[in-house]
Amino acid sequence: MIIPGTAASSAALEVASAYLSPALLSHSHRVYVWAAAYGTQQGIQYDAELLFTAAMFHDISLVAEFDSHTVSFEEASGHVARVFAAGAGWPSERRERLGEVIVRHMWPDVDAADDPEGHLLSRAAAVDIVGKNIDDFTPAFRAEVLQQHPRLDLTAEFLTCFQSQADRKPTSSAARAIQSGLTSRIAGNPLDAH
Repeated sequence: MIIPGTAASSAALEVASAYLSPALLSHSHRVYVWAAAYGTQQGIQYDAELLFTAAMFHDISLVAEFDSHTVSFEEASGHVARVFAAGAGWPSERRERLGEVIVRHMWPDVDAADDPEGHLLSRAAAVDIVGKNIDDFTPAFRAEVLQQHPRLDLTAEFLTCFQSQADRKPTSSAARAIQSGLTSRIAGNPLDAH
């Protein structure tokens, strides 16, 4: 999977590369690849530029520069993405869609008919973080993706970020994820066995 050939996609990658750690940047790439591959495989029509930009920004507020002490990380990431999209010249409605897709990636289920990009991003993030629905992809494809975009120290870094969010924002999605056993689910992710 190659990134969409648009100026906004290139700029989104440039911004994500400047702020995300190597592990979070590699995660964002994998999330896009899992999402796009699953969408193509299932015949889900999606906007590649919107999906790629959402993948690049979905975790941006886990980094110190964009961390929010008032809203959950996915809401803050949606705000950062909207600002980026305004600078990229996207119309208001498209900027709002981008923010919605990012917020919804933390929902347990997003209907593909109502929000194809939100569905794909949510599903792909779950594949990459806890290995949910990993059998949607062949072992050979998974190995190829991991070779191109290695996991690095994602598990430890992600848990540290989520625990920090949970400690400071006890009603947030990160806190709910930690309370519902995220630590053990991440530890059991088969992607880390490669």
